[in-house]
Amino acid sequence: MAEEASLELEDNVEPKSKKKLILFGAIGVVLVAIIAITVWVLLSPSAANDDAQVEGSTAEQAVVNTGEAFYAAMPRPFLFNLPDNGRTRLVEIKVQLMVRGVDDDTLIKKHIPLIEDALLTTFSAADIQKMSSPAGKDELRLLALRNVQNTLQPVTGRTVVEKVLFTGFVMQ
Repeated sequence: MAEEASLELEDNVEPKSKKKLILFGAIGVVLVAIIAITVWVLLSPSAANDDAQVEGSTAEQAVVNTGEAFYAAMPRPFLFNLPDNGRTRLVEIKVQLMVRGVDDDTLIKKHIPLIEDALLTTFSAADIQKMSSPAGKDELRLLALRNVQNTLQPVTGRTVVEKVLFTGFVMQ
């Protein structure tokens, strides 16, 4: 009788292990299928995603360029001498640059020595008679803007400065 009980237990063990094997096999197949589908979905439209990302980054740059205005002040005023009919006149100009977005503001601060060089070169080549009139100051401001943009273009790869503003202008 003990032998019959042990035989019955042994008979019951075999079908359970086969059921477990089939169950684990089915779970494994399902997991492999899920992983394969996930990999296929993530990798197959990659070309379309790359194009969308390029278009998105271009649109993002346009948004940044039309974003909030930031004003970067030059750390020191520009102080230089200009000749005027036999005498030398001292000129001091305080400048701020208008940019769009935080990224451009950070970029301007990084390239301040380059910008100062472009502005000082522009200001020191100016005509004192033109600087005495409002139209001459506007012309000098536009010339300074063009020179700063032309100087930064090769370094940054884009136009960063939108306006050059004179916040102080003294001639003696």
